[in-house]
Amino acid sequence: MLRQWQSNCVEAALNKYTNGGRNFFCQATPGAGKTVMAAELAKRLFDKGDIDLVLCFSPSLTISKGIRSTFSWKLGCAFNGGMGALGASYTYQSIQFIDEVFWQTIKKYRILAVFDEVHHCSYDEHGNMNSWGEQVVSKIQSLAHYTLALSGTPWRSDLVSIAMAEYSDPEGQLICDFQYGLKQAVDEKVCRAPKIALVDNDHLSVTEGNETKSFTSILELLKQSKTSYQSVIHNEDAMRFLLDVSCKKLAEIRRCSPNAGSLVVAASIKHAKQIQTKLIEEFNQTAVIVTYHHDDPLTVIEEFRNSDTQWIVSVGMISEGTDIPRLQVCSHMSAVKTELYFRQVLGRILRINDAPNQEAWLFTFAEENLVGFAEGLEQDIPDTCLYIKQNLDNQTKNSCAEPRSLSDFERKVLTSNQQNSLSWGESIAATSANASNFMSSFEELRLGQFKQRVISAFT
Repeated sequence: MLRQWQSNCVEAALNKYTNGGRNFFCQATPGAGKTVMAAELAKRLFDKGDIDLVLCFSPSLTISKGIRSTFSWKLGCAFNGGMGALGASYTYQSIQFIDEVFWQTIKKYRILAVFDEVHHCSYDEHGNMNSWGEQVVSKIQSLAHYTLALSGTPWRSDLVSIAMAEYSDPEGQLICDFQYGLKQAVDEKVCRAPKIALVDNDHLSVTEGNETKSFTSILELLKQSKTSYQSVIHNEDAMRFLLDVSCKKLAEIRRCSPNAGSLVVAASIKHAKQIQTKLIEEFNQTAVIVTYHHDDPLTVIEEFRNSDTQWIVSVGMISEGTDIPRLQVCSHMSAVKTELYFRQVLGRILRINDAPNQEAWLFTFAEENLVGFAEGLEQDIPDTCLYIKQNLDNQTKNSCAEPRSLSDFERKVLTSNQQNSLSWGESIAATSANASNFMSSFEELRLGQFKQRVISAFT
């Protein structure tokens, strides 16, 4: 049975298509069930005889696999592009490897093209684009009879416009055909009400050369010294405290929901291994690790989804679109500090399931950006995330890393059908590679008494 918002969205899309519209943009909060809605819309269009095939595109193989499963269930047939299938699910990065015969063949059919997490694709009339956005516009948009664009966080960190999106002029505000925010989802018990625990420290000291300086907060430390946020998230005492409070919260939840699980978002593979070791050896937890270097990360994620293992430690693998409803606690220790990434990570613990306890807790440090994101959580599309309509200089365009282009190694992996689900938009591989540059300063940071500030959204 569809949720009310899903039914309303399907009806709105059908109405627009019936009245001559071809493109529909839906913004629905992470965890609300966008894929089920999209599959129901496709089914209704098939039932009406308005389409022949549906093609879905998404930013990772993890999401693509989930789409394939949902559409197969809704349509009652295979969804793998093979004989008897009514469509297929692809990743954005695979579009460039699809041969011309395929594109010529689908010209004969009426296609519904679904673009999930479409904010990964940038394109505007001034030529500001990334490779995924260019592929979507040049190869798919003109071929599709109808398009459905989906996003839970419809903005980009580089402030370039999203492919398939319309904006008000000159304000730069996204024009959505349908919007379903987190507040409404919480009110209707579609999503859990999140609590953000911001961990701070009231006596930090750092040695720079022969001089030792003291600070009363993480914000003061980062603003008034050369210490980086990397030093905080790699500090032994800081990691231990954040894991301790997270483990205690998970234990509370598991008293009545024994299957509840937790996620750690780590900064690098080395960082993730340190965290996993601490969880197992110091906190007596069961913990698995999944990174973009794993040969078969999807198997690790699927096994965790269906187990009662307490923790999964991730680097670039579980940030958006990954459906693990038993996740209810998250320790955010990533070096990535963008609002898009923060909200996508938070979305991993907001999916409602049938467990008795439906709490959702995210623990992170009181870094200036993260504090702002937590305080502004009740705003669906932050004012700071408007599309800036202007010609960007070459330096800005070249720095747009959301998503970055594929490296030779990733292209090789992709063509061998072992695509990983790295969150391309956040350059996690680059963050991991640079983490070692900060190691020499980690020992210089000393921490005193920890404290927490809890922000309860929508209460």
